[in-house]
Amino acid sequence: MMEELPTALLLDAYRSGYFPMADPETGVLEWYRPDPRAIIELDGFHISKSLCRTIRSGHFMIRSDWAFDHVLLACAAQGPGREQTWIDHRIAEACLSLHEHGMAHSVEAWHGGRLVGGLYGVLVGGAFFGESMFSRPGQGGRDASKVCLAWLVEHLRAIGASLLDIQFTTPHLERLGATEITDNQYIERLDLAIDQPIQWQITP
Repeated sequence: MMEELPTALLLDAYRSGYFPMADPETGVLEWYRPDPRAIIELDGFHISKSLCRTIRSGHFMIRSDWAFDHVLLACAAQGPGREQTWIDHRIAEACLSLHEHGMAHSVEAWHGGRLVGGLYGVLVGGAFFGESMFSRPGQGGRDASKVCLAWLVEHLRAIGASLLDIQFTTPHLERLGATEITDNQYIERLDLAIDQPIQWQITP
């Protein structure tokens, strides 16, 4: 069966600075290359005192790639503050395929045996394309996505990655250190990053 969104096409798009989003009303799959582009500088991530306390408290068990499909489904699900979703079955299936090939990864926050927050994205060379995140405050997941993002930044530093692309910024992400660069600056950094021989390297 032919893939509705071929993984080869998706990877080529990432390498060229584009990413897909499905229009929730029309269902049309649209491609974006925003200018300016939002990134988080790996050496410029801001951890507040309260977030630092949460990380040190051990409230969350952080895992990677234990439940990629569940993270993806949670990010695609509608809910308060997320009345519409751009992740449709085509994007989900393509990302699952990338995960099976070791190129898409999740970071997960667990509490009391439950998945209460997480994020996922795609790693191409030394560039990580952050796609979406979620948290479940009512299940003990307050700040879960922030903790996952902090873990991601540390992990990308550890494996030698050089670019964390978050596509668009928000006031919430700006407080964590998100910044914007021009499309020309982004493509220059992207070209360098995707040539890095970087692997995710998680020890079970």
